[in-house]
Amino acid sequence: MTEFDYVLGGGIVPGSVTLVGGEPGIGKSTLLLQCAARLEQAGIATLYVSGEESPDQVRLRADRLMVDAGRVHVLGETRLEAVLHHAQALGSRVVFVDSIQTTYTEDLEGAPGNVGQVRDCAARLMRFAKEAGPAVFLVGHVTKGGGIAGPKTLEHIVDTVLYFEGESSLDHRILRAAKNRFGSVDEIGVFEMTGAGLEPVADPAATFLAGRATGVSGSAVTALMEGTRPMLVEIQALAAKTGFGTPQRVATGLDHRRLAVLLAVLERRGGVPFAALDVFVNVTGGVRLLEPSSDLAVTAALLSSVRDRALPADALFLGEVGLGGEVRPVAGVERRLAEAARQGFRRVFLSARSRGSVADLDVVGVDGIGELAHRLAA
Repeated sequence: MTEFDYVLGGGIVPGSVTLVGGEPGIGKSTLLLQCAARLEQAGIATLYVSGEESPDQVRLRADRLMVDAGRVHVLGETRLEAVLHHAQALGSRVVFVDSIQTTYTEDLEGAPGNVGQVRDCAARLMRFAKEAGPAVFLVGHVTKGGGIAGPKTLEHIVDTVLYFEGESSLDHRILRAAKNRFGSVDEIGVFEMTGAGLEPVADPAATFLAGRATGVSGSAVTALMEGTRPMLVEIQALAAKTGFGTPQRVATGLDHRRLAVLLAVLERRGGVPFAALDVFVNVTGGVRLLEPSSDLAVTAALLSSVRDRALPADALFLGEVGLGGEVRPVAGVERRLAEAARQGFRRVFLSARSRGSVADLDVVGVDGIGELAHRLAA
């Protein structure tokens, strides 16, 4: 699975321990079952330990996903000592434990899933991986606060931490590396949930922009850097007259505090009032904006919605907006612009102090949001 190998930094490292976290139902078990099936097809002995489903249920899941997992050894066991015994007896080179919250050891009191059991089981599996050599994958559920249940203990023990993200109502899933001792962090892999399981998406930028409607106000495109990979996403904004005493501020995929800052800067530095407007911002495709390079796109989308005037369909917006209304340059400009040119964009709005250009792209430098508003109104 090319996207899975990409996030891991090139593939599975023998003797490593990888934690795969995510919300229930996001596809963690499906991803690892497909991985186990492909490893067995390549002649690598695997053991899939299922503490939440019986072996018959895992078999049904494999049949439903049309995955050839006939040779994968499935163990319905939650006792850690039995798991280690079977892994050694089978000579497994890769062991999948689904999930670490259901695993327990007889050496400790307490029910499976408590902090002591989770920490001790993970530590013993780490020693087993380092001493015996197999790679170990642990499935960890995410709590309401967004952290791995345990709560954060497992992230310090394991070698690699992967988060499986995405909206359950959407077909796309994002696998994100938060820690990796054998590769770069912040890399992402994009998958599509189909009837046959999770399929890697070779061109995420084109996928996220596939449903974009041109000629509609409040839509802007920006380029994110996910590790070493540039990815284009659409940001949608809607500003409408409020029907309540206090206007609403709703952000999906964007920190609501960052939205509040950009609205304050637009009102103070750009002269655009939002006190009587409800503001809604949405990042399409279930993507989360974690870097400030998307500020200019959010600002442009808000300006477009307030004026009810569509932005140029072939324009990209790239830059960080400061409290003084200035537009600051961002890192990795040339890679972002190259991806934009490959996707058919012909114009880019960015900081006048940015360095970097790409053929076939008309670069428009702006010093502040006032100049941006003027250029968009022209």
